[in-house]
Amino acid sequence: MDVHQAIHERRAYRSLAPVDITDALIQDLARHAQLAPSCNNNQPWRFVFVRSPEMLEKMHDALSSGNVWAQAAFLIIAVFSKEDDDCIIRDRIYHQFGCGLATGFLVLRATELGLVAHPIAGFSPKKTREILGIPEDYSVITLIIVGKHADKISPVLSDSQAADEKERPERKRFPEFAFIDRYGKGE
Repeated sequence: MDVHQAIHERRAYRSLAPVDITDALIQDLARHAQLAPSCNNNQPWRFVFVRSPEMLEKMHDALSSGNVWAQAAFLIIAVFSKEDDDCIIRDRIYHQFGCGLATGFLVLRATELGLVAHPIAGFSPKKTREILGIPEDYSVITLIIVGKHADKISPVLSDSQAADEKERPERKRFPEFAFIDRYGKGE
């Protein structure tokens, strides 16, 4: 699979099936995330790969009610960083940008390996820090829910979530998000 194919096949599925999470898989995902660009090569991203049944169960307490589907995950990856670990140039704080790039690389690698890697915002950063022992000065940016895509739609999904499983949600048209030469100039 090439990058083009991985980008087009990547989906934020919520219906998950079992998958074996090995040390080799975790190392592979981490290594691919590590290759992302960052300001001055600071590599501000930090990850906790949660795979033991006991720790996954504890992480359920950090999930919002709309993410009950994520309890089927066989791996939850906490992505976190802090301002001081990356460039701060005037009002530009880069650590979250770097973490986004590393997360994107990780998600594409997981897609290439036939996995679902679904970043979510519906969780408690405070509870996540407490459960995983992440220091207070770090911002928990996202949780990535990892599993295999299930053949059947999970019964815990809302109607809109189930609909998104069947068909990719519509993307914005070019002139709604991209401009040529100047803001407001599209097509």
